[in-house]
Amino acid sequence: MRRLNHAMTVAPQLQHRRITVALSRDPYDVVIGQGSLANIGQALVEAGIQAGRKVLVVSNADVATPYGELCLSSLRGHGFDAELLLIEAGEDQKTPATIAKIHDTAFARKLERSSLMLALGGGVVGDMTGFAAATWLRGIGVIQVPTTLLAMVDAAIGGKTGVNHPGGKNLIGAFHQPRLVLIDPNTLATLPQREFRAGMAEVIKYGILGDPELFTLLERCKEPDHAEGLTNGLLETILERSAAAKARIVAADEKEGGLRAVLNYGHTFGHVVETLCGYGTWLHGEAVAIGMVAVGELAAQRGNWTREDADRQRRLIERTLLPCAWPPLDPEAVLDTLQGDKKVRDGRVRFVLPTSIGSVEIHDDVSREEILRCLENLQA
Repeated sequence: MRRLNHAMTVAPQLQHRRITVALSRDPYDVVIGQGSLANIGQALVEAGIQAGRKVLVVSNADVATPYGELCLSSLRGHGFDAELLLIEAGEDQKTPATIAKIHDTAFARKLERSSLMLALGGGVVGDMTGFAAATWLRGIGVIQVPTTLLAMVDAAIGGKTGVNHPGGKNLIGAFHQPRLVLIDPNTLATLPQREFRAGMAEVIKYGILGDPELFTLLERCKEPDHAEGLTNGLLETILERSAAAKARIVAADEKEGGLRAVLNYGHTFGHVVETLCGYGTWLHGEAVAIGMVAVGELAAQRGNWTREDADRQRRLIERTLLPCAWPPLDPEAVLDTLQGDKKVRDGRVRFVLPTSIGSVEIHDDVSREEILRCLENLQA
C-alpha cells in the first residue's frame, strides 16, 4: 500500500512559467505563457532543437482553423520545415487506423530520426501523435502543444501515448516523453464549455490526491464550470499547480512502477464507463468524474474515508456541471472490464482510494463482493 499526502504551495503567477519535468534521462520543460503559441518556433530553438528540422504538425480542424497557421508561421519563421496534417480527434477515432494515417504522412514527408512531430490539440491528438512519434523509425521527437484544459493539466505531460482497443482504453501504447510541452492559456478562449468542464475533472482529481488547498479554492469558486468563472488568477493557479504536481510525480516514477499510479484516481471506474458505454459517448473527463464519484462511494463503503468527504467531492463535481450518475451497466461486464485494466497485477485490480481530501492510497485488496455492493449502492 502506498500513501500520498503532501500539499503544494501556490506557484507565483508569472507571465511565462517554466516547470521542469526532472527525469534522470532527457528532462524537459513545461512552458506556460499567455500568447506563447505565437512563439513556438523560438521555444523549440530554446529547447535545443536545431532550425531546419522537419516538423509534422498534427491537429484537427476545430483547432487548426484558429491556431494552425499561427503555429506554422512561427515554426517556419525560425527555420523549421513545417507541414500540417489534419486528423479526426474524437475518442472513437483513437485507433491504429489513425496512427497509420500519421505514419503514411511521415513516410510521404520523408521524416527522419532528427525530425519531429508536434501535437496541436487536445488529449486525443496528443496521445495519437505521441504514439505515432514513438513508433516512427523506432522513435522520433514529439512536442506537445495542448489546447484543451484536460490536456494542459494532465494528458500532455508525462509521456503516456497510445490508442484504444475494443477491449479497453489505451491498451495499445508506449511511454514516449516529449521534448517540450508548451501551454498557451489563450487557446482556451475557443474551447467549448463541455470540454472545459471535462478538464476540470482532472483538476479536482489533483485536489483529492495531494492538494487540499486547491480543492478548497475550487469549492469557494462560485462558477467553476467555465473559464470566466475562475476569477482572481485561479485559472493560472490551476494550470501551474496541476502541471507542477504532474511533473513531480512523473519525475519520481516515469513508467508507473509505483507512485505514478495515484494519477489514475477515478480512472479505473472511468475507463470502464468509456469502454462499456462506447468510446465517444462520454468525454474522458466526464467519465473520470463518474469514476471519482464511484471510487468515492467504494472508499466510504470500506471506511477508507468519511461519508462527509465523499459528499464534498460529489458536490464539487456537481457544481462543475459534470456527470455523477453511474450508468446502467451489467455488473458482470464491469467486473470483466476491470480485469482488463492496464494496472492489474497478478490478476488483482489496483484501486486508488481516497483517505481524505488531499490523500490517497493504492489498494489491491478490494473484493469482488465489495465492487458489486458499490455498484448496487451507486444505482440506488
